[in-house]
Amino acid sequence: MNKRFVTDPEALFQTLADLVSINSVNPNYPGGPGEAAIADYVCGFFRKNNIPFEVQSVFEGRPNVIVKLEGRPGGRTVILEAHMDTASELGMTADPFVPTRKENRMYGRGSCDTKGGLAAMMHAVKALRDSEQPLRNSVLLAATADEEFAFRGVLKALESGVKGDGAIVAEPTDLNTVVASKGVLRWRIRTRGKAAHSSKPHLGVNAITKMARLILAIEEKYLPALEKQQHALVGRPTLNVGVIHGGVQVNQVPDSCAIELDRRMLPGETRQQVWREFEDLIDELRLRDPDTGIEMESPMLESFPLETSPTERIVQAVTAASHEVRGPSQLIGVPYGSDASRFTIAGIPSVILGPGSIDQAHAAEEYVDLDQVVGAVEIYARAIMEF
Repeated sequence: MNKRFVTDPEALFQTLADLVSINSVNPNYPGGPGEAAIADYVCGFFRKNNIPFEVQSVFEGRPNVIVKLEGRPGGRTVILEAHMDTASELGMTADPFVPTRKENRMYGRGSCDTKGGLAAMMHAVKALRDSEQPLRNSVLLAATADEEFAFRGVLKALESGVKGDGAIVAEPTDLNTVVASKGVLRWRIRTRGKAAHSSKPHLGVNAITKMARLILAIEEKYLPALEKQQHALVGRPTLNVGVIHGGVQVNQVPDSCAIELDRRMLPGETRQQVWREFEDLIDELRLRDPDTGIEMESPMLESFPLETSPTERIVQAVTAASHEVRGPSQLIGVPYGSDASRFTIAGIPSVILGPGSIDQAHAAEEYVDLDQVVGAVEIYARAIMEF
């Protein structure tokens, strides 16, 4: 396929700037208004270009936008998906919602994660509609809510009946084709103790001390075991104790302590497996102290690992399109999770590909390479034609 799809780079960059200027921080983070305003903008773009769309409520005031461009009867359907919410803007070094173009970069919150990819997908759909080439396959663009917190947007889209034969998910990959990613399991563990006055600590049971023993066991036994596991594309599994709360006041023996854990899972690992590992670790502590008072709560978040076979049609189509646009490239894995695994679980083989580097996502100085945004439009459009 030698014909290029017509895209006006300056119009594309203006769309990206408009998206960045809209505060769409996930409301589960400080100051986040959610996706309503950016969803309105996406709707306006497709309304102006006479491309059909529908608005799908995920939470009150937080919708998905589902766009459908029909191909020939009997053709396949390719899903393009990008999330509209962003991480918090706290800690950024410049005004997060003033899109700034310097040299060949666009700066601002969400420029990399993942408004660059969203803008590229929007313009890829327009380019396909405007193309003189007959559209053999249908394309469905899902601009989704809540990826940065609980993946409820993509889940709502799938629950509502969104279907396809393959999916391309926009996350910052430097335009590499990602076929494997880690999953994540987040949950809370509590230790129970007994309150007492700090002048007589022997009358109480210190829940923080109990938690300290668990954390030490994690450091000395659990983490070394993880180091022995390896996946060819995504490396080793990891565990991070990211939050700890305990005690009420300094002159009281604390009767409760809690930690929150983030466990990144390799393809092939499951929640049940991780749960058993921790139950075994806690059982060892109970052998030494039957009154450990340790309780594991149900997961706050579970995102599945992704592993898509190179033989899947969507991988081959994206690889071919990428080769035409950028030259030879390798299939890679990434350590972060995304909406892609949700499509795979639903029986829709998926890959991750988008402009920008994950190193700039959520960063104090977030930016995206504009050449990559242009390249993404071409790759998305060509992949749909190749599929």
